[in-house]
Amino acid sequence: MSMTDPIADLLTRLRNAQLARHHTTTVPASKVKARIVAILKEEGYIEDFKTVTRKPQDDIEIFLKYDPNGSGAIHGIRRESKPGRRVYVGADGIPKVRNGLGVAIVSTSKGVLADHSARNSRVGGELLCSVW
Repeated sequence: MSMTDPIADLLTRLRNAQLARHHTTTVPASKVKARIVAILKEEGYIEDFKTVTRKPQDDIEIFLKYDPNGSGAIHGIRRESKPGRRVYVGADGIPKVRNGLGVAIVSTSKGVLADHSARNSRVGGELLCSVW
């Protein structure tokens, strides 16, 4: 099966794993996906992640986070820029997700950044996804 949008695949696997109450989920590794997952950890949406070396491609194992009531830390996760419709934003155009309660992840010239880091660095780029 050819993968046209690996980032959408990552988001879907996270969403499905959390709905199914799994503790971990695995996605094929890439630098961009590793960075997105790192931001999700920094922002407190996942517990942790690690890269697992495999042939022909490494995997990223993601440890999901739940509150004591068992509801997942990720309430919503949405792909913003798609292969068929790319969404680019300037530093001033980076949206506030859920009034700043969520985080937008932007692919910039300085790498993949969380919305607040991109605003502080005054860089815009491709709006990859929003998480809340």
